[in-house]
Amino acid sequence: MVKKLLQKKILMHQIGLISKPSNLSIFQSFNFLINLLFSVLCSLFINYSSAQNLNLGEIHGNFQTDVQFYNPDSAIGAAPVPQKMLENSFLNVVYTNGKFSAGLRYESYLNVMQGFDPRYKGNGLPYRFASFKNEKLEVTVGNFYEQFGTGMIFRTYENWGLGYDNSLEGIKIKLTPHKGITLKGVIGKQRYFFDYGDGIVRGADGEINLNETFVKLAEKKTQIILGGSFVSKYQADNDPIYILPENVGAMAGRLNIIRGKINFYSEYAYKINDPSTINSFIYKPGQSLLVQTSYSQKGLGITLAAKRIDNMSFKSDRTATGIFLDINYLSSLTRQQTYNLASMYSYATQANGEMGLMGEIMYKIKKDSKLGGKYGMLITFNYSRTNELNKTLLPDSTYMGYESNFFKVGKETYSQECNLEINKKFSSKVKATFAYLYQEYNKAVVQSAANVGIIYSHIGILDLSYKINDENTIRTELQHLYTKQDNGSWAMGLLEYTIAPNYFAAVSDLYNYGNENEDKRLHYYSISAGYMKDALRISLSYGRQRAGVFCVGGVCRNVPASNGLLVTITDSF
Repeated sequence: MVKKLLQKKILMHQIGLISKPSNLSIFQSFNFLINLLFSVLCSLFINYSSAQNLNLGEIHGNFQTDVQFYNPDSAIGAAPVPQKMLENSFLNVVYTNGKFSAGLRYESYLNVMQGFDPRYKGNGLPYRFASFKNEKLEVTVGNFYEQFGTGMIFRTYENWGLGYDNSLEGIKIKLTPHKGITLKGVIGKQRYFFDYGDGIVRGADGEINLNETFVKLAEKKTQIILGGSFVSKYQADNDPIYILPENVGAMAGRLNIIRGKINFYSEYAYKINDPSTINSFIYKPGQSLLVQTSYSQKGLGITLAAKRIDNMSFKSDRTATGIFLDINYLSSLTRQQTYNLASMYSYATQANGEMGLMGEIMYKIKKDSKLGGKYGMLITFNYSRTNELNKTLLPDSTYMGYESNFFKVGKETYSQECNLEINKKFSSKVKATFAYLYQEYNKAVVQSAANVGIIYSHIGILDLSYKINDENTIRTELQHLYTKQDNGSWAMGLLEYTIAPNYFAAVSDLYNYGNENEDKRLHYYSISAGYMKDALRISLSYGRQRAGVFCVGGVCRNVPASNGLLVTITDSF
């Protein structure tokens, strides 16, 4: 009886979200359909569970809350916060029972913390889904994340630290009609804070592993995987000046060849004319190419990669700017840095055009050798460079913007990095990381910074850990960044003490000693402590945060200066 009442309430509630179906807009109709399908799938599951007398299933999830108390600090440019306290929180809950699963995410921003877009305001359920999966078919209705290839023409994902979420609300179907063959289809509208963008996104992807599909190739040493995608967006043209394409399509093909220790991957994407705010409403088609190969054996790894991006911003709303409503994902060919000063000048992918390359070598010196000692030593060398495209501007009357030689590199450097890192364990108690980085960072291009060109910097890092006993460890970081540009040189020191497995405490100071303005030669001090128990983690930190850019995978957001107490609680179940 309870299950029948629950089924009836779910269906009535979902349909009741729209009071006048006869007057629905296109988006409301689509949303109505999704809610109805969500309700029907949940109802079918309830009936199926009752009929088959299944168990009650499992519930899993995770939780995080970030609360910051703000103090005004005019020295670092931290303005007063009227609310004094700001908060970001989420709770994910996923229920699974056999072939069925359903879930939701509750988010709260009261009000959103500084550094995140203020359009995240209030609270609600921006993510919910229901899914059925068996050996051949997977169907998801509601919100979902998906990726075709490397994401050149389609990738939806969420990154809490960036305040980024471009999930689709709609329908996703995944088919496996034969061993080695995977087909995907998606349709939906992208999340836009607590609403949805104007555009409708439709896409299909197919991949075939030839060695798994064809029996004659099963025993071959060389594996070949082929894939192809097509994605289109629809957005009505209401512009009084331009004649804008309402349907914009993009296609991509990929090839992956694996033989023994060698892995070769290549992907090419092409997008038809897509005038937008990002490209200043030019009608030039876009294209992107990624080629990478790697060699791996015990103690040695080598990776080489090159890419070309030309007018490949692809958003579901042509007027959108910033990091929101991106349909695709364009990764940067730079090493993802984790140390504070090494990540101070992080590169963000330039969707309007860039050419880049990267090479990395990882070599493990054997144990019990002269250089390796008792525990061996790991050496990593990485080099990357990104330049502008070679462009020839065209007359405005063509509406094409420019033309570009596909294989010719432009003169202006956007980013260049040379990294050398050595990881060495000296004894059962002492281990260390030594790193040196040389960076060139075009702040005028990457951050649109006026009166600032290329920043040349040298960075040295020492990360040293001493294990006192099985429970107590002390770690220190010493970092230095030398530059004559921007705000001058920086120094940083950190001391951390850990009592395994539950407690840690740390103090640090970041000092801009090289700033030409003596009033800006400031200390960014911080003290933090935390408690950990299984999946639970509670951390508190108090101090100053410098203004800058925070990047993950070539996607960046600006972080304002702040002073105050930050409390973070995370857990999973």
